[in-house]
Amino acid sequence: MVQTELTKAYGLVHLPAKVVLAVTEKPGGGYNLITMEWFMRTSIQPPMFAISVGHSRFSHECLQENRFFNLVFPSNQMKPLCAMAGSSSGRDIDKFEKGEVEFIPGKLHKLPVLKEAVAVFECEVVTQIRSGDHTIFVGEVRYSWANKEKEPLVYT
Repeated sequence: MVQTELTKAYGLVHLPAKVVLAVTEKPGGGYNLITMEWFMRTSIQPPMFAISVGHSRFSHECLQENRFFNLVFPSNQMKPLCAMAGSSSGRDIDKFEKGEVEFIPGKLHKLPVLKEAVAVFECEVVTQIRSGDHTIFVGEVRYSWANKEKEPLVYT
């Protein structure tokens, strides 16, 4: 074991990683997608997930105004959508239209449940914590959806 730079040490353990999408409501209406790797399950009872969103991201603004998000575990077929959602801003484009996203309205706040996903968790933000240049939004899961016929997308 030798001391090294953070990026070199993190590079050894970073991949493979699960990728998720978060669906948020845009201020003024419509929906936004953000691709993220920084998420975690934080509680079993009640069930909760946390997502970490950069302060400069449009999704941060969305979550500050609308306190709900859907955590989407994408299938392999959703790789192009994840790439597009992670490389463009919802400030500039409608990612649902550009990605031709098929969805049904969820039960909580009607946020989209993506049809091609492996699993979707409808969450209500119950707390948030500032963490450097990000905010960690903790959402309590209100409804869960699953598609057993799909394989999860893993980033390698």
